[in-house]
Amino acid sequence: MTDPRAELSRIYWENVGERANDPHIGDADVPEGAPSMNIHSQDFDREPSREEAEAALALLRRWAGEVSAEEVATLDPLVSRLIPGQEVSNYPALARAYPDAFVVDEAYKASMPDLQNGPSSLIKGAKQQIQHVGISNFRLPIRFHTRDNGDLTLETSVTGTVSLEAEKKGINMSRIMRTFYKHAEQTFSFEVIERALDAYKTDLESFDARIQMRFSFPMKVESLRSGLEGYQYYDIALELIEQDGVRRKIVHLDYVYSSTCPCSLELSEHARQFRGQLATPHSQRSVARISVLLEEGQDTLWFEDLIDRARAAVPTETQVMVKREDEQAFAELNAANPIFVEDAARLFTEQLHIDPRISDFRVIASHQESLHSHDAVSVLTEGPTFAADSLDPKLFASLFHVG
Repeated sequence: MTDPRAELSRIYWENVGERANDPHIGDADVPEGAPSMNIHSQDFDREPSREEAEAALALLRRWAGEVSAEEVATLDPLVSRLIPGQEVSNYPALARAYPDAFVVDEAYKASMPDLQNGPSSLIKGAKQQIQHVGISNFRLPIRFHTRDNGDLTLETSVTGTVSLEAEKKGINMSRIMRTFYKHAEQTFSFEVIERALDAYKTDLESFDARIQMRFSFPMKVESLRSGLEGYQYYDIALELIEQDGVRRKIVHLDYVYSSTCPCSLELSEHARQFRGQLATPHSQRSVARISVLLEEGQDTLWFEDLIDRARAAVPTETQVMVKREDEQAFAELNAANPIFVEDAARLFTEQLHIDPRISDFRVIASHQESLHSHDAVSVLTEGPTFAADSLDPKLFASLFHVG
């Protein structure tokens, strides 16, 4: 392989020619009377001009264009980037075909980087504890016990999080999913969720943890008068939280109903009575999100039980199968149960007080007005579990249920 310095020297002499007063490479090459490399002339120490830099660049490009890529790399791999059209000519030739036959062994796995388990020096930002870190919305079919119809398999969205100590960089999030899958074939109850939580707390070496499971629960309901039946679907979530060694079991339910405005009903009747004017009160699809904490020692609150409580509080649930006689009945049912959003929160609360399995709770009601261009909302909490001075800005927007 040609010595790059000798080649540059050759090209230099071909372009510049011999100048006795220029410094030379090494004492042996110094013409008689010319200064050696260790004798710097005043001109040699000065800052080069742009023109001289351009000439040097042209010289370097000419040399690089006449030699092999290996010779360029020997001088400096970055030189190749100065050659027009060859900016990545020294990029390594990587395999582009997927290696189907490649097998990962333990030695290879041990060699792979694992940044999340790195030292605390890798932490970016403030070294503080994170209360929740994990994965959200990984989905799988889960089998649940039901009160009336045996076991039911439902597509379930799972969120799993753990706490992260201040001195730890991060967690291996796939462990949450892998750990949960070990329990996925069981029929789920809070007892099974607790076993899953124990396992991933151990795997991730965390103190606090949370599992939430969301699904749409089908329940067959009968129409008001025609005797037809159809499936109503209820958004339900089970949540198990462990914090500071204390575990809490929570059930969330979205209950969708019709709310007829009491004021509008009275005004409509006034128009009929005093002016013989037909008028209809406004009513609208409404949603209550009911969240309940199970009393300590209670493991079972059937989904159907909580739905029955909601229906007993506000019987104007939206209908599935409807014929004319059912539609008329629904109008009569709404007229018999007009409610403001304040009434709804208190009616649900009255029913929750009856069930001894329920401890703390929260009721969020949203009446999505047909009269107004805004909604009417209320929030009622009992106990410290759901008490909060601040609300999620998107809380009420999440209560919309569309077909």
